[in-house]
Amino acid sequence: MRPIWMILLAAVTLLPASETAWGDKPNKLDPTYLLAVDKYPKFEADLVLKNGRTIRFCCPKSMLHFYFKPYHYPEYGVKTPDAIKRMRVKDYLNGQAVDAKKAWYVFGSRVRGPHGDDLIPLASKTRAELFVKRYGGSRIMDFETVKKKGYGLIKYLDL
Repeated sequence: MRPIWMILLAAVTLLPASETAWGDKPNKLDPTYLLAVDKYPKFEADLVLKNGRTIRFCCPKSMLHFYFKPYHYPEYGVKTPDAIKRMRVKDYLNGQAVDAKKAWYVFGSRVRGPHGDDLIPLASKTRAELFVKRYGGSRIMDFETVKKKGYGLIKYLDL
């Protein structure tokens, strides 16, 4: 009986780290809020740096916090958003990955993210309008509008 346990233990330790659709070696904790990323799959977001490193976040608000102030996270070696190659969010209604720069975001809905109020991402403006009819929302914004609002919008969501 003992050799079987030893073989199973050896097999488990020799297996490669599991990969996910959201990155090669996924971080388990959100770098902004230190929440477990896998606990909130509907809100999960990620970004890929130009050096190839993938960083996962528990919600779009957290990813945008990193986007606007990457220098707050020196362990990733990012000083400006120019070092970011790609950003993805999940459409809240169907869970499909969407380029964060092409997504539409609902502000002020009844839906709360893992860390309170959040921007709810959707794949199109039409989907965002449908979301607002069901869950409420005071504003629909594209990424450029979110970018213009800047870090102040993220801080406001954290109040």
